[in-house]
Amino acid sequence: MTREEKALIIDDLAEKLSGSSYFYLTDSSSLTVENINKFRRLCFQSGVEFRVVKNTLLQKAMERVDASSYEGLFVSLKGSTSIMFAEQGNVPAKLLKEFRKNFDKPVLKAAWIDSAIFTGDDQLDALVALKSKYELIGEVIGLLQSPAKNVVSALQSGGNKLAGIVKTLQDKNN
Repeated sequence: MTREEKALIIDDLAEKLSGSSYFYLTDSSSLTVENINKFRRLCFQSGVEFRVVKNTLLQKAMERVDASSYEGLFVSLKGSTSIMFAEQGNVPAKLLKEFRKNFDKPVLKAAWIDSAIFTGDDQLDALVALKSKYELIGEVIGLLQSPAKNVVSALQSGGNKLAGIVKTLQDKNN
């Protein structure tokens, strides 16, 4: 690989890193070509970009974007590394978990979720449990609607009780 090709790869990775709030570093070594292609297909169907990268080129791209922010990920750049870019923080984790029901790899090395670093495969369950921005917005809207629904419900049931009391008093006086 020539210097120009390496520079292009670093530029491309730096652009992807700066434009992405979520990415995962995985180890997919020892998967057969057939199995890695299955995983790539699964990623593509879910809107996740998956690519195998050279550790040194990825580290240089990270350093170019913001070395201090990504410094915690540098320890994970050993051995075979694949990177997964996604629009939502938990989608790659769900893909990894689903795929690993049948295979022992890819293994999570690290994840970058909105400037938070998750290191190690033991973090996979925590990453699966993360809620997307839209799920959180939905929950907040639901919580905001809940008190209004309770007030309306109380008023409706209170009106029925009051009408029942008035009717009972009226029947009693007759």
